[in-house]
Amino acid sequence: MAEGDVLKRLWRYLQRYQLYLWGREVITAVCRVWPQFRGGVVSLHAAGSSHGHVLISYDNHGLLCKMRGQPIPTSHPQFLKTIIMAQTFVDLGYDVDVIHCENQRFIPWKPYDIVVDTRLNLQRLQPYLPSTCIKILHCDTAQIVYQNSAEMVRMLAFQRRKGLTVPPNRLETPHLGVEHADYLTTCGNEFTVNTYTYADKPIFRLPMVVQQMWPWPENKDFDESRRRFLWFGSRGMVHKGLDLVLEAFVRMPECQLTIVGPVRNEPEFVNVYRKELFHTPNIKCVGWLDKSSEEFRMVLEQSLAHVFPSCSEAGAAAVVETMAAGVIPVVTYEASIDVENFGFLLEDASIETIMRQVREIAAMSADDLRRRAKKAWEAAHNNNTPEKFARSYRATIEMILAKHGRR
Repeated sequence: MAEGDVLKRLWRYLQRYQLYLWGREVITAVCRVWPQFRGGVVSLHAAGSSHGHVLISYDNHGLLCKMRGQPIPTSHPQFLKTIIMAQTFVDLGYDVDVIHCENQRFIPWKPYDIVVDTRLNLQRLQPYLPSTCIKILHCDTAQIVYQNSAEMVRMLAFQRRKGLTVPPNRLETPHLGVEHADYLTTCGNEFTVNTYTYADKPIFRLPMVVQQMWPWPENKDFDESRRRFLWFGSRGMVHKGLDLVLEAFVRMPECQLTIVGPVRNEPEFVNVYRKELFHTPNIKCVGWLDKSSEEFRMVLEQSLAHVFPSCSEAGAAAVVETMAAGVIPVVTYEASIDVENFGFLLEDASIETIMRQVREIAAMSADDLRRRAKKAWEAAHNNNTPEKFARSYRATIEMILAKHGRR
Protein backbone atom coordinates (compact mmCIF):
# COMPACT_ATOMS: atom_id res chain seq x y z
CA MET A 1 0.00 0.00 0.00
CA ALA A 2 1.37 3.38 -0.98
CA GLU A 3 2.43 5.79 1.74
CA GLY A 4 -0.19 8.32 0.61
CA ASP A 5 -2.97 5.73 0.94
CA VAL A 6 -1.84 4.85 4.45
CA LEU A 7 -1.87 8.51 5.49
CA LYS A 8 -5.34 9.00 4.00
CA ARG A 9 -6.70 5.98 5.85
CA LEU A 10 -5.06 7.13 9.05
CA TRP A 11 -6.58 10.61 8.65
CA ARG A 12 -10.05 9.14 8.06
CA TYR A 13 -9.65 6.98 11.16
CA LEU A 14 -8.63 9.97 13.26
CA GLN A 15 -11.59 11.92 11.95
CA ARG A 16 -13.94 9.10 12.96
CA TYR A 17 -12.24 8.88 16.34
CA GLN A 18 -12.66 12.62 16.88
CA LEU A 19 -16.32 12.30 15.93
CA TYR A 20 -16.66 9.49 18.47
CA LEU A 21 -15.04 11.61 21.18
CA TRP A 22 -17.23 14.56 20.27
CA GLY A 23 -20.35 12.39 20.37
CA ARG A 24 -19.37 10.93 23.70
CA GLU A 25 -18.86 14.39 25.15
CA VAL A 26 -22.25 15.56 23.85
CA ILE A 27 -24.02 12.53 25.34
CA THR A 28 -22.27 13.07 28.67
CA ALA A 29 -23.23 16.75 28.70
CA VAL A 30 -26.86 15.97 27.88
CA CYS A 31 -26.97 13.37 30.66
CA ARG A 32 -25.69 15.95 33.10
CA VAL A 33 -28.09 18.67 32.04
CA TRP A 34 -31.25 16.61 31.44
CA PRO A 35 -32.06 16.05 35.15
CA GLN A 36 -32.13 19.83 35.53
CA PHE A 37 -34.94 20.05 32.97
CA ARG A 38 -36.93 17.23 34.64
CA GLY A 39 -39.69 17.04 32.07
CA GLY A 40 -39.62 20.64 30.90
CA VAL A 41 -42.76 22.77 31.27
CA VAL A 42 -46.31 21.47 31.63
CA SER A 43 -48.87 24.14 30.74
CA LEU A 44 -52.51 24.25 31.84
CA HIS A 45 -55.01 26.85 30.69
CA ALA A 46 -57.99 28.45 32.37
CA ALA A 47 -61.38 27.99 30.79
CA GLY A 48 -62.33 31.28 29.19
CA SER A 49 -60.34 34.47 29.60
CA SER A 50 -57.34 34.26 31.91
CA HIS A 51 -56.73 36.52 34.92
CA GLY A 52 -52.97 36.08 34.56
CA HIS A 53 -50.06 33.64 34.67
CA VAL A 54 -48.86 31.34 37.46
CA LEU A 55 -45.62 29.39 37.68
CA ILE A 56 -45.40 26.36 40.00
CA SER A 57 -41.97 24.90 40.70
CA TYR A 58 -42.53 21.63 42.54
CA ASP A 59 -42.80 18.14 40.96
CA ASN A 60 -44.49 17.90 37.56
CA HIS A 61 -43.99 14.14 37.17
CA GLY A 62 -47.52 13.42 38.37
CA LEU A 63 -48.96 15.86 35.84
CA LEU A 64 -46.96 14.25 33.05
CA CYS A 65 -48.30 10.82 34.09
CA LYS A 66 -51.85 12.17 34.17
CA MET A 67 -51.50 13.71 30.70
CA ARG A 68 -50.26 10.36 29.35
CA GLY A 69 -53.20 8.50 30.91
CA GLN A 70 -50.93 6.79 33.43
CA PRO A 71 -51.66 6.40 37.17
CA ILE A 72 -50.42 9.19 39.43
CA PRO A 73 -47.48 7.78 41.44
CA THR A 74 -48.17 7.11 45.11
CA SER A 75 -44.54 6.89 46.22
CA HIS A 76 -44.69 10.47 47.56
CA PRO A 77 -47.59 12.93 48.05
CA GLN A 78 -45.69 15.71 46.24
CA PHE A 79 -46.92 14.39 42.87
CA LEU A 80 -50.58 14.74 43.84
CA LYS A 81 -50.01 17.98 45.75
CA THR A 82 -48.51 19.58 42.64
CA ILE A 83 -51.55 18.55 40.60
CA ILE A 84 -53.93 19.98 43.20
CA MET A 85 -51.98 23.24 43.42
CA ALA A 86 -52.02 23.66 39.64
CA GLN A 87 -55.73 22.82 39.38
CA THR A 88 -56.51 25.34 42.13
CA PHE A 89 -55.06 28.19 40.09
CA VAL A 90 -56.73 26.94 36.89
CA ASP A 91 -60.08 26.89 38.71
CA LEU A 92 -59.42 30.44 39.88
CA GLY A 93 -58.99 31.54 36.27
CA TYR A 94 -55.20 31.48 35.75
CA ASP A 95 -53.01 29.94 33.09
CA VAL A 96 -50.46 27.75 34.86
CA ASP A 97 -46.97 26.54 33.94
CA VAL A 98 -45.47 23.75 36.07
CA ILE A 99 -41.78 22.85 36.21
CA HIS A 100 -39.79 20.55 38.43
CA CYS A 101 -38.14 22.35 41.34
CA GLU A 102 -34.78 20.92 40.22
CA ASN A 103 -35.11 22.54 36.80
CA GLN A 104 -32.33 25.12 36.97
CA ARG A 105 -32.44 26.03 33.26
CA PHE A 106 -35.95 27.43 33.02
CA ILE A 107 -36.12 31.17 32.27
CA PRO A 108 -39.54 32.91 32.37
CA TRP A 109 -40.85 34.27 29.10
CA LYS A 110 -44.12 35.48 30.64
CA PRO A 111 -44.84 38.16 33.25
CA TYR A 112 -45.88 35.77 36.03
CA ASP A 113 -48.40 37.15 38.50
CA ILE A 114 -47.76 34.37 41.05
CA VAL A 115 -44.85 31.98 41.59
CA VAL A 116 -44.98 28.97 43.90
CA ASP A 117 -41.69 27.21 44.64
CA THR A 118 -40.27 24.69 47.11
CA ARG A 119 -36.50 25.07 46.75
CA LEU A 120 -34.03 27.23 44.80
CA ASN A 121 -36.12 28.80 42.06
CA LEU A 122 -37.58 31.77 43.95
CA GLN A 123 -34.07 32.99 44.56
CA ARG A 124 -32.84 32.17 41.03
CA LEU A 125 -35.82 33.64 39.19
CA GLN A 126 -36.12 36.84 41.22
CA PRO A 127 -34.47 39.06 38.53
CA TYR A 128 -36.97 37.85 35.91
CA LEU A 129 -40.16 38.44 37.91
CA PRO A 130 -42.30 41.59 37.88
CA SER A 131 -42.25 43.66 41.07
CA THR A 132 -45.96 42.90 41.49
CA CYS A 133 -45.45 39.11 41.40
CA ILE A 134 -46.75 37.30 44.49
CA LYS A 135 -44.09 34.82 45.63
CA ILE A 136 -45.05 31.78 47.73
CA LEU A 137 -42.61 29.22 49.16
CA HIS A 138 -44.15 25.83 49.96
CA CYS A 139 -41.97 24.52 52.78
CA ASP A 140 -41.94 20.73 52.40
CA THR A 141 -38.94 20.38 54.69
CA ALA A 142 -37.97 22.08 57.89
CA GLN A 143 -35.80 25.13 57.21
CA ILE A 144 -32.80 23.77 55.33
CA VAL A 145 -30.09 25.12 57.65
CA TYR A 146 -31.93 23.53 60.59
CA GLN A 147 -32.44 20.27 58.70
CA ASN A 148 -28.80 20.01 57.64
CA SER A 149 -27.66 20.72 61.19
CA ALA A 150 -30.02 18.10 62.62
CA GLU A 151 -28.80 15.44 60.20
CA MET A 152 -25.17 16.18 60.95
CA VAL A 153 -25.86 15.85 64.69
CA ARG A 154 -27.36 12.40 64.02
CA MET A 155 -24.42 11.43 61.83
CA LEU A 156 -21.94 12.52 64.49
CA ALA A 157 -23.77 10.47 67.12
CA PHE A 158 -23.76 7.48 64.74
CA GLN A 159 -20.03 7.93 64.14
CA ARG A 160 -19.30 7.97 67.86
CA ARG A 161 -21.43 4.87 68.54
CA LYS A 162 -20.23 2.76 65.61
CA GLY A 163 -16.74 4.12 64.90
CA LEU A 164 -17.68 4.65 61.26
CA THR A 165 -19.04 7.36 58.99
CA VAL A 166 -21.90 6.90 56.52
CA PRO A 167 -22.70 9.39 53.74
CA PRO A 168 -25.45 11.94 54.39
CA ASN A 169 -28.61 11.36 52.37
CA ARG A 170 -30.83 14.36 53.13
CA LEU A 171 -28.40 17.30 53.08
CA GLU A 172 -29.47 20.11 50.74
CA THR A 173 -27.90 23.35 49.55
CA PRO A 174 -29.17 26.20 51.73
CA HIS A 175 -31.18 28.73 49.75
CA LEU A 176 -32.85 32.11 50.20
CA GLY A 177 -36.33 31.07 49.15
CA VAL A 178 -37.76 32.23 52.46
CA GLU A 179 -36.08 35.58 52.15
CA HIS A 180 -37.49 36.11 48.64
CA ALA A 181 -40.99 34.85 49.46
CA ASP A 182 -43.98 36.98 50.41
CA TYR A 183 -45.80 34.02 51.98
CA LEU A 184 -44.98 30.53 53.21
CA THR A 185 -47.11 27.38 53.29
CA THR A 186 -46.33 24.04 54.92
CA CYS A 187 -47.95 20.72 55.80
CA GLY A 188 -45.82 20.51 58.94
CA ASN A 189 -46.94 21.35 62.45
CA GLU A 190 -45.61 23.71 65.14
CA PHE A 191 -42.12 22.20 64.94
CA THR A 192 -41.75 22.95 61.23
CA VAL A 193 -43.31 26.40 61.51
CA ASN A 194 -40.90 27.34 64.30
CA THR A 195 -37.87 26.68 62.07
CA TYR A 196 -39.09 29.51 59.78
CA THR A 197 -40.15 32.15 62.32
CA TYR A 198 -36.78 33.91 62.10
CA ALA A 199 -37.88 35.43 58.77
CA ASP A 200 -41.09 36.94 60.17
CA LYS A 201 -43.09 35.95 57.06
CA PRO A 202 -46.80 34.95 57.07
CA ILE A 203 -46.98 31.15 57.14
CA PHE A 204 -50.09 29.05 56.48
CA ARG A 205 -50.53 25.46 57.62
CA LEU A 206 -52.04 22.96 55.21
CA PRO A 207 -53.16 19.38 55.91
CA MET A 208 -50.96 16.53 54.82
CA VAL A 209 -52.15 14.30 51.97
CA VAL A 210 -52.77 10.55 52.04
CA GLN A 211 -53.59 8.98 48.67
CA GLN A 212 -54.22 5.44 49.92
CA MET A 213 -57.01 5.35 52.51
CA TRP A 214 -57.47 1.89 54.02
CA PRO A 215 -60.72 0.57 55.55
CA TRP A 216 -60.73 0.15 59.31
CA PRO A 217 -59.26 -3.33 60.09
CA GLU A 218 -62.31 -4.60 61.94
CA ASN A 219 -60.86 -8.06 62.55
CA LYS A 220 -57.44 -6.95 63.76
CA ASP A 221 -56.36 -8.88 66.86
CA PHE A 222 -54.68 -6.33 69.14
CA ASP A 223 -53.57 -9.00 71.58
CA GLU A 224 -51.81 -10.76 68.73
CA SER A 225 -50.25 -7.60 67.27
CA ARG A 226 -49.24 -5.84 70.51
CA ARG A 227 -45.55 -6.74 70.04
CA ARG A 228 -45.38 -6.10 66.31
CA PHE A 229 -43.89 -2.75 65.33
CA LEU A 230 -43.04 -1.04 62.05
CA TRP A 231 -40.39 1.32 60.73
CA PHE A 232 -41.46 2.77 57.38
CA GLY A 233 -39.72 5.64 55.62
CA SER A 234 -37.91 6.84 52.53
CA ARG A 235 -34.22 7.62 52.01
CA GLY A 236 -31.98 8.83 54.82
CA MET A 237 -31.82 5.94 57.29
CA VAL A 238 -29.80 7.83 59.90
CA HIS A 239 -31.82 11.01 59.37
CA LYS A 240 -35.04 9.07 59.97
CA GLY A 241 -33.68 7.10 62.91
CA LEU A 242 -33.61 3.54 61.58
CA ASP A 243 -30.20 3.02 63.17
CA LEU A 244 -31.65 3.86 66.59
CA VAL A 245 -34.70 1.65 66.07
CA LEU A 246 -32.52 -1.29 64.99
CA GLU A 247 -30.27 -0.96 68.03
CA ALA A 248 -33.32 -0.77 70.29
CA PHE A 249 -35.05 -3.85 68.88
CA VAL A 250 -31.92 -5.98 68.95
CA ARG A 251 -32.15 -5.56 72.72
CA MET A 252 -35.88 -6.41 72.76
CA PRO A 253 -36.13 -9.94 71.32
CA GLU A 254 -39.68 -10.22 72.66
CA CYS A 255 -40.85 -7.54 70.17
CA GLN A 256 -41.01 -7.84 66.39
CA LEU A 257 -39.88 -5.12 63.94
CA THR A 258 -40.73 -4.96 60.24
CA ILE A 259 -38.76 -2.49 58.08
CA VAL A 260 -40.27 -1.05 54.90
CA GLY A 261 -38.05 1.34 52.98
CA PRO A 262 -35.24 1.61 50.39
CA VAL A 263 -32.61 0.40 52.81
CA ARG A 264 -30.48 -1.39 50.20
CA ASN A 265 -30.02 1.92 48.37
CA GLU A 266 -27.69 2.94 51.22
CA PRO A 267 -25.01 0.21 51.07
CA GLU A 268 -22.75 1.80 53.68
CA PHE A 269 -25.63 1.70 56.17
CA VAL A 270 -26.40 -1.91 55.22
CA ASN A 271 -22.77 -2.90 55.76
CA VAL A 272 -22.90 -1.59 59.31
CA TYR A 273 -26.24 -3.20 60.17
CA ARG A 274 -26.20 -6.32 57.99
CA LYS A 275 -26.61 -8.67 60.97
CA GLU A 276 -29.43 -6.63 62.50
CA LEU A 277 -31.25 -6.21 59.17
CA PHE A 278 -31.00 -9.73 57.78
CA HIS A 279 -29.83 -12.12 60.51
CA THR A 280 -31.78 -11.17 63.63
CA PRO A 281 -34.84 -13.35 64.40
CA ASN A 282 -37.15 -10.56 65.58
CA ILE A 283 -36.30 -8.11 62.74
CA LYS A 284 -37.52 -8.43 59.15
CA CYS A 285 -36.39 -6.05 56.40
CA VAL A 286 -38.73 -6.31 53.41
CA GLY A 287 -37.41 -3.30 51.46
CA TRP A 288 -39.57 -0.82 49.58
CA LEU A 289 -43.15 -1.85 48.82
CA ASP A 290 -45.82 -0.46 46.55
CA LYS A 291 -48.15 1.29 48.98
CA SER A 292 -51.21 0.05 47.12
CA SER A 293 -50.03 -3.56 47.19
CA GLU A 294 -51.52 -6.45 49.12
CA GLU A 295 -48.13 -7.10 50.74
CA PHE A 296 -48.03 -3.59 52.18
CA ARG A 297 -51.62 -3.92 53.40
CA MET A 298 -50.70 -7.14 55.23
CA VAL A 299 -47.73 -5.45 56.90
CA LEU A 300 -49.97 -2.63 58.09
CA GLU A 301 -52.68 -4.98 59.33
CA GLN A 302 -50.16 -6.98 61.37
CA SER A 303 -48.36 -3.95 62.83
CA LEU A 304 -49.47 -2.23 66.01
CA ALA A 305 -47.38 0.96 65.92
CA HIS A 306 -45.05 2.89 63.63
CA VAL A 307 -41.79 3.90 65.35
CA PHE A 308 -40.34 6.90 63.52
CA PRO A 309 -37.68 8.92 65.40
CA SER A 310 -36.77 11.35 62.60
CA CYS A 311 -34.61 14.40 63.29
CA SER A 312 -36.36 16.84 60.90
CA GLU A 313 -39.57 16.79 58.84
CA ALA A 314 -42.28 19.04 57.47
CA GLY A 315 -44.87 16.48 58.46
CA ALA A 316 -43.71 12.87 58.05
CA ALA A 317 -45.94 11.64 55.23
CA ALA A 318 -45.05 8.01 55.92
CA VAL A 319 -46.49 8.25 59.44
CA VAL A 320 -49.84 9.70 58.34
CA GLU A 321 -50.03 7.03 55.62
CA THR A 322 -49.78 4.27 58.23
CA MET A 323 -52.24 6.08 60.52
CA ALA A 324 -54.74 5.79 57.65
CA ALA A 325 -54.55 2.01 58.15
CA GLY A 326 -55.00 2.19 61.93
CA VAL A 327 -51.30 2.01 62.92
CA ILE A 328 -50.44 4.01 66.05
CA PRO A 329 -47.72 6.68 65.59
CA VAL A 330 -44.66 6.69 67.88
CA VAL A 331 -42.64 9.73 66.84
CA THR A 332 -40.17 12.40 67.82
CA TYR A 333 -41.27 16.03 68.09
CA GLU A 334 -39.17 16.69 64.98
CA ALA A 335 -41.28 14.26 62.93
CA SER A 336 -43.82 17.12 62.88
CA ILE A 337 -46.89 14.95 63.51
CA ASP A 338 -49.75 15.90 65.85
CA VAL A 339 -50.32 12.67 67.79
CA GLU A 340 -53.03 14.18 70.03
CA ASN A 341 -54.52 11.59 72.40
CA PHE A 342 -53.85 8.52 70.28
CA GLY A 343 -50.11 8.45 69.51
CA PHE A 344 -46.91 8.67 71.49
CA LEU A 345 -44.36 11.47 71.46
CA LEU A 346 -40.88 10.22 72.36
CA GLU A 347 -39.17 12.29 75.04
CA ASP A 348 -35.98 12.10 72.99
CA ALA A 349 -34.47 9.95 70.27
CA SER A 350 -32.25 7.83 72.51
CA ILE A 351 -32.18 4.05 72.18
CA GLU A 352 -33.22 3.72 75.82
CA THR A 353 -36.25 5.97 75.35
CA ILE A 354 -37.36 4.02 72.27
CA MET A 355 -37.05 0.75 74.20
CA ARG A 356 -39.00 2.07 77.18
CA GLN A 357 -41.80 3.46 75.01
CA VAL A 358 -42.12 0.31 72.91
CA ARG A 359 -42.33 -1.89 76.01
CA GLU A 360 -44.93 0.39 77.62
CA ILE A 361 -47.07 0.20 74.48
CA ALA A 362 -46.76 -3.59 74.28
CA ALA A 363 -47.96 -3.83 77.91
CA MET A 364 -51.18 -1.84 77.35
CA SER A 365 -54.58 -3.46 77.27
CA ALA A 366 -55.99 -4.57 73.94
CA ASP A 367 -58.96 -2.24 74.43
CA ASP A 368 -56.70 0.79 74.92
CA LEU A 369 -54.62 -0.14 71.88
CA ARG A 370 -57.73 -0.58 69.74
CA ARG A 371 -59.07 2.81 70.89
CA ARG A 372 -55.82 4.57 70.04
CA ALA A 373 -55.55 2.85 66.65
CA LYS A 374 -59.14 3.81 65.78
CA LYS A 375 -58.52 7.45 66.72
CA ALA A 376 -55.33 7.52 64.59
CA TRP A 377 -57.31 6.04 61.69
CA GLU A 378 -60.10 8.60 62.12
CA ALA A 379 -57.63 11.49 62.31
CA ALA A 380 -56.07 10.54 58.97
CA HIS A 381 -59.42 9.89 57.27
CA ASN A 382 -60.93 13.14 58.56
CA ASN A 383 -57.98 15.48 58.09
CA ASN A 384 -55.65 14.18 55.39
CA THR A 385 -57.67 13.39 52.29
CA PRO A 386 -56.76 14.99 48.95
CA GLU A 387 -60.11 16.80 49.06
CA LYS A 388 -59.24 18.32 52.46
CA PHE A 389 -55.89 19.52 51.13
CA ALA A 390 -57.54 20.97 48.01
CA ARG A 391 -60.11 22.92 50.04
CA SER A 392 -57.48 24.24 52.43
CA TYR A 393 -55.08 25.21 49.65
CA ARG A 394 -57.78 27.05 47.72
CA ALA A 395 -58.89 28.94 50.84
CA THR A 396 -55.27 29.95 51.50
CA ILE A 397 -54.69 31.16 47.93
CA GLU A 398 -57.98 33.06 47.87
CA MET A 399 -56.98 34.78 51.11
CA ILE A 400 -53.62 35.80 49.63
CA LEU A 401 -55.17 37.02 46.37
CA ALA A 402 -57.79 39.04 48.24
CA LYS A 403 -55.06 40.72 50.26
CA HIS A 404 -53.51 41.89 46.97
CA GLY A 405 -56.83 42.95 45.45
CA ARG A 406 -56.83 40.15 42.90
CA ARG A 407 -59.55 37.73 41.90
